[in-house]
Amino acid sequence: MNIVDRAIAPTPKFFRILRSIGLVLLAISGTIIAAPVALPVALVSVAGYVAVAGGVISAVSQLTSTLAPEDSETLKRVQGKDQVQGDKLVQGDDPEINSG
Repeated sequence: MNIVDRAIAPTPKFFRILRSIGLVLLAISGTIIAAPVALPVALVSVAGYVAVAGGVISAVSQLTSTLAPEDSETLKRVQGKDQVQGDKLVQGDDPEINSG
């Protein structure tokens, strides 16, 4: 699964909530940073850090997806538990794949 497929895949409920929280943090901190009134420097600095955290939380939450059953075979092969030889799936460790 490449990054584009992962981004457009359905997001689990927990990560949808987390993504929304990240976007709210980003909006609040952006409002504080762009406020036309003079605010304490510490508050503006913290708002900058919260904006970065909110953006990261939202981005990571968007890229999580549920693992489809057909992807579990691919995951096992990548982890070295199963290999494909010709047209069949072979169980076990292959030293050539796991050598580094």
